[in-house]
Amino acid sequence: MVGNSRGARETRRKDRVTERRFYERPGADGRRSAPAAARNVEPIIAVLERWLPTRGTVLELASGTGEHAIAFARHFPNLEWQSSDANPDALRSIAAWRDAEGSDNLAPPLTLDARDPDWPVERADAVLSINMVHISPWAAALGLLDGAARLLGVGAPLILYGPWIEHGLETAASNIAFDADLRRRDPEWGLRIVETFAGAAATRGFNLVERRAMPANNLMLLLRRR
Repeated sequence: MVGNSRGARETRRKDRVTERRFYERPGADGRRSAPAAARNVEPIIAVLERWLPTRGTVLELASGTGEHAIAFARHFPNLEWQSSDANPDALRSIAAWRDAEGSDNLAPPLTLDARDPDWPVERADAVLSINMVHISPWAAALGLLDGAARLLGVGAPLILYGPWIEHGLETAASNIAFDADLRRRDPEWGLRIVETFAGAAATRGFNLVERRAMPANNLMLLLRRR
């Protein structure tokens, strides 16, 4: 009985890893849907309510399907929401969601690769990145920091969400399996170490001021421009 129970748990764990798709196939109008977006949007909003400024422009990098941008723009009507992505399929999905359900404070998506030294944005009051740095090369994480340093003023927030590894804390088995799955897909991908990222941020003028544990073994990190 114990062996069968352990085997069932392992099967469920493997299934959860397999189910971690980035997004579903697009619908007839081009909209894609990410299963994770529906699950994590409310917990993320609860933290953003504390960390975002009350007014200004939020630049969201790697907006993916665009579902988060729709929800965030609705929830924060006093903020101008600027979505972006480097992937053409994602950009089509973001635009389709905006056309179907967008609010007045949600701008058309921008083509933006974090590694590009010239972003199509001159300034922002906050920068947000959800589930990007582990599904991209490390150079993209550094590019995110470089670009945020160019855009943000003193005290402005850079906010990240996703699975991370932390020194001195046990990494959840599901995150270890997810990391292995990512690296099989692309050797340049993988979960990043919070302390390594914070060190790279510090050299670019950011302090890691808060970390927040989130459901499903994720973290939200708040960095502020010195």
